[in-house]
Formats: sequence, C-alpha cells, structure tokens
Amino acid sequence: MLKKVFGSAVFGVEATTITVEVNVDKGVGYHLVGLPDNAIKESNFRIAAALQNNGFKIPGKKIIINMSPADLRKEGSAYDLTLAIGILTATNQIKADTLEGYVIMGELSLDGTLQPIKGALPIAIKAHEEGFKGFILPKQNAKEAAIVSGLNVYGVDTITQVIDYFDKGEALEQTIIDVKEEFTKSLNFPEFDFADVKGQEGIKRCMEIAAAGGHNIILIGPPGAGKTMLAKRLPSILPPMTLSEALETTKIHSVVGRVKENMGIMAQRPFRSPHHTISNVVVLM
Repeated sequence: MLKKVFGSAVFGVEATTITVEVNVDKGVGYHLVGLPDNAIKESNFRIAAALQNNGFKIPGKKIIINMSPADLRKEGSAYDLTLAIGILTATNQIKADTLEGYVIMGELSLDGTLQPIKGALPIAIKAHEEGFKGFILPKQNAKEAAIVSGLNVYGVDTITQVIDYFDKGEALEQTIIDVKEEFTKSLNFPEFDFADVKGQEGIKRCMEIAAAGGHNIILIGPPGAGKTMLAKRLPSILPPMTLSEALETTKIHSVVGRVKENMGIMAQRPFRSPHHTISNVVVLM
C-alpha cells in the first residue's frame, strides 16, 4: 500500500516541499532512498522505539520510503515524525484520510515526545504558498510558524497527539498570534538595555553619536573593561526595526535554530559576537 506524507527541506532561507512516499509490500526490509543524510538514515531506530513505546510498531514487511525530489540532499532529524506517520498509515495501523493537506515535521525522542526543529518559519511560508491546510510541528516552534497568516499551525508535544488527531478526530490546539501586536509588544522590552549601564559616560556619549549618525565603532580596552557589555546593548538605542525587517531577521534566525523557544517574531536587532580569529568562511555561513 502506498501513502504520501509531506515534509519540507530548507536550503539557505527558502524551503522546498518534500514528498515522503511510503510503500509497503510482501517481504522483509527497510529501504530509505532519496539522498537522506546519516541523521535521517538513523531515524528508523528512533521511530521504532517511539512507536513501540506508544503501542505501535514497524511491521516485519518490506518498507520502501522515497523522499522526493530524489536529487535534493535531505538533512537533519526533523523528518522523524513525517516518516513515522507515513509508516503507520501505509501499514493500516491508523487511518488518515486528510493527511495530504498537512505538512508534518518533528524530531522524535525514544518515548515519542517531540524535539524542536530548525527552519519552521520558512517551511510555514512555503506551506502557505502551496496551499496546504495546516502545519503540524513541535510546540516549541509553533509561535514562530504561526507568524504566517492563512495557515493553521498546530503545536504538539507527542506523536500520540498527531495519531489521535488523524485516527480518532481528536482536536489539536491551534496556535494563533497577532503579528503586529506581538511585534509592538516586544519593541519596548530589549533583552539588553543601554539604560542598564552605570558610569562609562564618555563611551556612552560616543556610542549614542555613532548610533544616531550610522557610524562604525571600534572599542579598544583591556579584558573586563566593558566592551562586549556595551556593544551588546547598542541595538537597544538603534532605530526600531520595521515589521518587514523583523520578519526577515526571524526567518534567518529560524534557519539556524536561534529563535528562542516559544518566541514568535524577533522585534529587537540581533547582536552577534564572533571571535577575532574567525575565518571568512564561518562569517559567511
């Protein structure tokens, strides 16, 4: 029996929809094709344990899984939930008549709980563009994906919630956020505030002038003088980001997994602190 489940792969800051085709036939064996990396190849062990610990199993049949398009390299452990749901439906352990209307992503722990993924926002944007009804993903990433309006986003904690949703029709809690309200609320509460700095009047005045005029700054001093502490707080006196800048920043941080847990849109200008010995290759990554 052949079943299709939809996931997504992130390349740069853009996502590409991946069709996971699961075919079950007579025989024995588990074959995963479509240029998966080692993390995906190892998923069968995580899936087998997660299913067994929740009352299901990978049956002793010939299972062929193709991740299409087969010429694109797939990376990471975020396909665990996609593959697991595909196996359960293809082996008739659960029914999922509406499965093709959803993008499903998530890393499985051995007990069936879900771990956060990278790139939730670009995946949600692509899912909305291609007309999917909903996006099921770990709850830690739900607010991040819910930035995209017009797409039903469901954050889940365990694989059993997803199984019960498709097989038994049990409702999942939809994550809904007001992007403008969330953006405005976060503007006035920077994580590191320039107002916290006591003393250092000379350098504070110089940094205020540089921030107002858009000038570069070089801070020179012995370790512990406060260079990084001051630089970390500089974004709080820069002009606030526009909504479009905030969305673009959130998208980039989503891809590298730097959006904080249960956080929606990033409203503060980011601060990065690379070491002085960093190479050009790492800077451009």
